[in-house]
Amino acid sequence: MAKTEDEAHRTTSKKPYNERSDLEKLRSQWNKLSGLHLRDEPSAAIVRCATAAEIAANYAIRTEWARQTQFDAAIVDQFLRWANGLHGKVTRLFVPIYFAHPAKSKVGKDLVKSAEKINAVRNAVVHQGEFSNAKEAEAAIVEAKTFINLIVGLSNPGFDIADKATSK
Repeated sequence: MAKTEDEAHRTTSKKPYNERSDLEKLRSQWNKLSGLHLRDEPSAAIVRCATAAEIAANYAIRTEWARQTQFDAAIVDQFLRWANGLHGKVTRLFVPIYFAHPAKSKVGKDLVKSAEKINAVRNAVVHQGEFSNAKEAEAAIVEAKTFINLIVGLSNPGFDIADKATSK
């Protein structure tokens, strides 16, 4: 099927995904997640919301490590790969550098607990092949939204993933 002129324009004017900033990638994931959820594809929506949460963690880590260390972006990217997943990124890279006393920080503990919840539901779908229902997807989306707004909001005050004006 041939593309219409309008569709051809859309693909050429859209920035390639790999060239987008973390916040632009986060917005793309959240938009895709919304569509999946509306089309009643709960398992796919869960995976997408977990991906969005991990991208939010990447943003927060890159922002704080740039602010508080002398490491260049390539080294931080290596650390992100080493941390392997949302829980590892939050517990190994973000909480220890952001909070002066991580073990005593309520917000730090909340981020870790939220990352664990998001990871558990994502892993059930991805690694155990579980099918989710709309209620489970809704709970995962609410958890991811809370996590994303909290972790991004620490570096970007007023951030709200649901508000397109604050997500640019």
